[in-house]
Amino acid sequence: MNFSALLHLMVMLVQLWPCSPSTQNSSIQNTVQSFTAARRVKRGWLWEPLFVTEEQISQHPVYVGQVKSDLDKQDGNLKYILTGEGAGSIFVMDEYNGKIYVTQKLDREKKAFHTLRAQAINRSTQLPVEPDSEFIIKVRDINDNEPQFLDGPYVATVPEMSPEGTSVTQVTATDGDDPSYGNSARLLYSLIQGQPYFSVEPKTGVIRMASQMDRETKDQYLVIIQAKDMVGQPGAFSATATVTINLSDINDNPPKFQHRLYYMRVSEDAPVGTTVGKIFADDSDVGDNAAMDYFIEGDSSDVFDIITNSETQEGIISLKKRVDYESKRRYSVQVKAVNKYIDERFLKEGPFEDTTIVKINVEDADEPPVFTSENYVMSIAEGATRGSLVGVVTARDPDDDGSPVRYSIVHSTHLKRLFSINEHNGTIITTEPLDREIASWHNITVTATETRNPEKISEANVYVQVLDVNDNAPEFPKNYETYVCENTVSGQLIQSISAVDQDDSAGHRFYFSLAQEATNDSYFIVKDNQDNTAGIFTEKSGFRRQEQVFFYLPILIQDNGTPPLTSTNILTITVCDCDTEVNTFYCRYEAFMYSLGLSTEALVAVLACILIFLVFFLAIVAIRQQKKKKPPFSEKMEEFRENIVSYDDEGGGEEDTEAFDISALRTRTVIRTHKPRRNVASEIQSLYRQSLQVGPDSAIFRQFISEKLEEANADPTVPPYDSLQTYAFEGAGSLAGSLSSLGSNSSDLDQSYDYLADWGPHFKQLAGMYTSQRSVGD
Repeated sequence: MNFSALLHLMVMLVQLWPCSPSTQNSSIQNTVQSFTAARRVKRGWLWEPLFVTEEQISQHPVYVGQVKSDLDKQDGNLKYILTGEGAGSIFVMDEYNGKIYVTQKLDREKKAFHTLRAQAINRSTQLPVEPDSEFIIKVRDINDNEPQFLDGPYVATVPEMSPEGTSVTQVTATDGDDPSYGNSARLLYSLIQGQPYFSVEPKTGVIRMASQMDRETKDQYLVIIQAKDMVGQPGAFSATATVTINLSDINDNPPKFQHRLYYMRVSEDAPVGTTVGKIFADDSDVGDNAAMDYFIEGDSSDVFDIITNSETQEGIISLKKRVDYESKRRYSVQVKAVNKYIDERFLKEGPFEDTTIVKINVEDADEPPVFTSENYVMSIAEGATRGSLVGVVTARDPDDDGSPVRYSIVHSTHLKRLFSINEHNGTIITTEPLDREIASWHNITVTATETRNPEKISEANVYVQVLDVNDNAPEFPKNYETYVCENTVSGQLIQSISAVDQDDSAGHRFYFSLAQEATNDSYFIVKDNQDNTAGIFTEKSGFRRQEQVFFYLPILIQDNGTPPLTSTNILTITVCDCDTEVNTFYCRYEAFMYSLGLSTEALVAVLACILIFLVFFLAIVAIRQQKKKKPPFSEKMEEFRENIVSYDDEGGGEEDTEAFDISALRTRTVIRTHKPRRNVASEIQSLYRQSLQVGPDSAIFRQFISEKLEEANADPTVPPYDSLQTYAFEGAGSLAGSLSSLGSNSSDLDQSYDYLADWGPHFKQLAGMYTSQRSVGD
């Protein structure tokens, strides 16, 4: 046996080896790989790297290169075939020598390379002499793209008086040409406008300060940068970009208030956050150097607040706390403005801040009621009966006249069902029991209204916490899918379980145990881990799937609430046929099949039946399609066979006018004893299944036809199947008598029907039926 035959045999053994262990497969594959490596020979294709220059215009195909087999003897016996990207349209190959030509103009920027495949076949045998091999034709670049500044126009900012060499910004141009080939994409930057204040680095495009500049003299410069490809050589393309460079200010001026004293006023009924007034400190600097923060100094900072408008740099004074005319009527507020960003180089110039005084007068007003607290926090146990006390809110009229106050709740539809308030004393009660598991907090808005001036209304927030009561039993957090192998030993952990409780989980403790009804004859035990989890362990070794597939383990879970609650949870354990570890997918499959009462063999049988039915259905469709293609005359023949109403000139006179009355056509001599019909559909299906084995010429079909013929003769009341028509009697005056042997009591086996074959192709089917019937009789 030569080496090639041995290699082929080894490959077939690897492919046909059934159900072999992984270690045997690995060793065989390694052996085949070693033989393959020893058999591998050097590739027989010969070619050099293939290139084509972009933008070539020619009336004739341009030669690119040649791929050639070392088996080519240049006798024309080999045929080269080119496939892949652009084969036949962009690239063509001479099938006799493997030379490749390009027929169109290419653009490297659209596609840098083309991947093609070459094949050499023997012209005589049309068999490949070289394997199908892939190669690449690269498109060689030319300088046909100008540099572009994609990010322009550029705007940069640099602090005034920056030292020489300070980096301002960087401009970058791009070139669509190939940077890895030639100098087409190598760019050189130069400065056209901007000397002597700025300079640019030729290779990087970084713009730097060439001298110190003062913003107060000039705060903006326009710099023009040029980028040339081909390193600036003659014939290079170029592009320019304009860079706007702004000199930013440095903080060398402190803020100054326009006035040393400001006057403002505010009503005592103004809510918190009301704007009292605005002040402004001027700064000669710009940008961030003119930005400042305002501060309120002294005790007034508890009543008033000031913020800075970042756009106008104004200080906005607002109420931080409600003011009371009866308590204090005038405030003196000291405000300080300080620069946000201070340059340490100019600290010697003095402090960068300024101070002013703001006088604020409080105006008297009719005030709304005032609650003793803006926010109330109350609590009540869940499940408390209707009318249980939640808490009390209190408000009073701060004015001298002391108007009475009326309380109410700003109801939503939900809260209106849960709480109510006494409008006279502010007592809040429940209107129905509360459930912490539905909502643990309720936010209520209570209003207090002056009875003398209903427009004076104030509000307070009441936060009601529903305290937890242990009213929910613990349960499994999910439906566990637990599996145990048939070969499992005693004491093996098969499942870890935990529990959840809808009650407040803080400090919860769960206890797990086996339900009392399952402790005596259970195959499993439950071990509490003392950390709100438990483990399910086997108590016996070995399980038999044939005896029991499912085990339903009742597990009792108890919490440590007051009073403690328990629940029984059922853990379903499925017995699996496995070796070392559980294959959950296989176990789910077996469990599903078991629940359906089907074995694997039964499922295969069902699928086989479905396949047979599908084949039968397709065969019927195919037959119907063939019948549709028959000539029109064939369809008419089928109609004539079923609708014969005249019998030449030998009719029986008036008796023939009643030809369609079955009872009139039959005489006493042809009336047969009625036999009950059998289940034809089941017999047809049974015979069809047998026909798949024995074929259409078997005696089973002949027996079936004979039985159906006998039934049709014996049952005149039921329409015949298979479009069989019974013509028992055509009238006493008819010389021909009955034209159909199907409805006759006498046997016509002695009669010869060979003459039917001479009537032409339209009677071929009829001739075959009578000939086959005669054969059955014989």
